[in-house]
Amino acid sequence: MNHILEMTGKKIYLNWTGIKEFFSFTFEVLSGIFSFGKRTQIGFSVVVKQVFFTGYQALGLIGFLAIAVGGLIILQGNLLLAAFGQSRWAYMLLVSVVIRELSSIFTALIVVARSGTSICTELGNMVVNNEIDLLKSYGISPIDYLVVSRTIGVVVAMFTLAIFFNIISVFGGWFFTTLFYPIYFGDFINNFVNEVMIQDILVSVVKSVVFGFIIALISCYNGLKVARATTEVPQRTIKAVVNSIMLIVMVNILITYIYSLLF
Repeated sequence: MNHILEMTGKKIYLNWTGIKEFFSFTFEVLSGIFSFGKRTQIGFSVVVKQVFFTGYQALGLIGFLAIAVGGLIILQGNLLLAAFGQSRWAYMLLVSVVIRELSSIFTALIVVARSGTSICTELGNMVVNNEIDLLKSYGISPIDYLVVSRTIGVVVAMFTLAIFFNIISVFGGWFFTTLFYPIYFGDFINNFVNEVMIQDILVSVVKSVVFGFIIALISCYNGLKVARATTEVPQRTIKAVVNSIMLIVMVNILITYIYSLLF
């Protein structure tokens, strides 16, 4: 019994220590972000490369998902509501489901699968190969050089991809609608604009920025927590993916709840 209590207490202590380390890491990254403008050109080059990989190279997949989701939402809305003379509610579904919720969530999941795993694996391998220690020996902070730059890059890419997802999903909704219910593009856009409000766009932007920060932060943290064994890299990568998705879902619920209270 004493052994069980001792193990439980040790586990709680380790979890609490890990939480404190993560919050300390978060604060250090935030401090680095606010002072990023003072960095050299090297930091900006890392940001550009991260935006290119996370954002530009994911446009095809994001575009495909956006067309499919937008089309399915508008089709299902028309099929379910047209019989009741409430076809305008299909546009409200497009706004409430795609713009406010799915665009940020789907984009975040793609970024976690592509960039989150890549960042964690890259930093983990750098730890194993003693590259982090080499940076420290030259007086270069791994947080400032590696983490802050990647975090900014992922946040910028997430913001851009979420906007891109929203735009393409509207086009997808119109395209699939014309297959069954012919409608001019201008009329479709007018109907959509009549239903969307500025706060709908705002909450989508807020979610994309927060999700991007979460993905980059958790991926970098787990990558740098790798010790000296290469076998730890995939373990940390899986942990980064799981933790990122869990935290994204919880934060999404929180933001949606706050949105419901305010609007």
